[in-house]
Formats: sequence, structure tokens, C-alpha cells
Amino acid sequence: MTKIAILGGTGYTALELFKILLRHPAAEIVAVTSRQEGNIAVAESHPSLAGRIDLRMEPFDPDQLVKRGVECVFGCLPHGAGAAAIAPLLERRIRVIDLSADYRLRDPASFARWYGEPHHDTANLKHAVYGLPEIYGKQIPAARLIANPGCYPQTGILGLAPLAAHKLVNLRDLILDSKSGVSGAGRTPKLATHFPECNESVTAYNVGTHRHTPEIEQALSDVAGEMVEVIFTPHLIPMDRGIFTSIYATPTGTLPSPAELMQLYREYYRNARFVRVVENIPATKDSAHTNFIDMTVRIVRGKIVVLVAEDNLVRGASGLAVQNFNLMFGLAETTGLL
Repeated sequence: MTKIAILGGTGYTALELFKILLRHPAAEIVAVTSRQEGNIAVAESHPSLAGRIDLRMEPFDPDQLVKRGVECVFGCLPHGAGAAAIAPLLERRIRVIDLSADYRLRDPASFARWYGEPHHDTANLKHAVYGLPEIYGKQIPAARLIANPGCYPQTGILGLAPLAAHKLVNLRDLILDSKSGVSGAGRTPKLATHFPECNESVTAYNVGTHRHTPEIEQALSDVAGEMVEVIFTPHLIPMDRGIFTSIYATPTGTLPSPAELMQLYREYYRNARFVRVVENIPATKDSAHTNFIDMTVRIVRGKIVVLVAEDNLVRGASGLAVQNFNLMFGLAETTGLL
């Protein structure tokens, strides 16, 4: 049984982690921290957990986590705050799965450019493995620090990876149109996610400036072996959870048939337990509350269109974090997730 701590226990991703880890046969949650809530019970912050967990929130103290035998920490803190806590954990040989954006970009200059502040722990960037098992799976088991991917990037990276790997499309002419449920903005109240503002309305945001853009480009460049550039436009849609991404790509050579494209995707993901290549057009309700990411591919007027859906809180965050945990600790990849 691996002893677990969760940093930042009040948010939506933490709640999903609690739900998964409480039924996980090889994980025991022994500590939960909060920066703001004080010593409240976890179930007070998350009433749906009443009767399932009796821990209380506590201040972050890495030495206390060591005394309790914590072997793995899930970080659910905002970027910046995540790095400040993770560095002392790594010094104490505690393995970390970080759900913030602090370690996703390998280049600290790129982080500073997109996040508007200097990176807070450049020393540990070299230890970070981008936690997308379908692409970086061989590096994850031995990792000390996992940079859990963002929710949007997973749909774009995995949706395009087979095409990028085989150089079938123009890698500088990729368009990603994504729509996310409101939970993707987090639990902290904001004007844009206030019910009267977002209900019965769909809008784009951070057009051309969204911080997930370099994350998508970095991973796809690794897959392709050359520079990849994308236009990524996110939208807020009035539902609780789920992401749907439509991807448009221009073929560079002879256009494959629809059947050939579907076969390409099935072959590429033949060993990916949580990627479902489907004939139907995916819907967010099909992957809701699961760790599956669903995709299909079509040809429209000479363009390749990839359609991808996932649950932003499970596959997009906490479920994938547990998938990475399983790989790090020698467990079956699906443990606690099916």
C-alpha cells in the first residue's frame, strides 16, 4: 500500500482524486493540505465525501509528510505555488505527480513568456517527465517528477499524434477548436464563470494567447521530430464537465482513404488502454466520469478532421494522474480507473 498526500485539497481535481484513490486497492491517503481553508475536515469542503474519509486539511509541512511515510504526492496547487512546494519534496525523495503547469514546459524562457513570470524551480525541470503515457510511457515508471498534462493539450496531442508521427499533414498548418465545460476554470469564483454570465452562452477566450499552446506544440514536435505550430482556440460552453476538440489538418501528399486513416489511428493506439478510436462521432457524455479519451477521423473537402472528446476532470487531470501513479509504482495501468 503506497501512502499518498494531496496538496491543495479543496478544488475540483482534488475531489476527483479523492474519489479515485479511495477505491484504489494500492493507495492510502494519509495527508491533505490546504493553503487557505485551515484545519477543516475534507468532507466539509467536499460534502459528497462524508462518511468516506475522516482526514482534515493541514498546512503544508514536508517533514511531517516524511514522518507519515508518504511516498507519493499529488500536487493540485496553482502554477507557481506548485513549484514552491515540490522542490522540498523532491529533496526528501518523495515522488511527485504535479497537476499544475509548472513543469510541463521544458524551456523556462517559454514558461516565462506564456505565464508572465519567471519559472520558480528551474533546477528540477530536468527531472520532470511529461505524463502522457501514450507518448512518454517508457519514461514514466522511473520518474521522480511527473508533469501531468493539461486537459486541452491531451485532446490536441493525441488527436494529432498519428498524423504527426507519419508526416501526413502540414505541421505548420494545424487548427484546434476546443470547447470545455465550466469546471475547467476551477472552483474559485470568477466573473466569467458566474452562472448569469456563462449560462446560455458560448464564447472563445485567450484567442492566440492560451498557455496550453506551447504545451501542445512541444509534445507534437517530439512526436514529429521537427517543429510543429498550431492555432489553438478554446471556448467556454455552459456544461459542468467535458472537452470536445475539432482538429483541422492539411494533407501533404496523397490523401489517405477514410478507412486507411481509421486503421492508422487504431494501429497507433493499439496498446493504449484508455484511447478509444471509434467509428461514431464522439460525444462528451460518452467519456464523462471516465479516464477514456475518444476520437475519430474524417475527410472533408480534402482536409483531415479529427474529433476528440474527454472528461476534463478525470482523463484531463486526476484520472490521468492516477494512471501515471500506477505506472510509477509498478501497478497495472488501469488499477482504480475501471
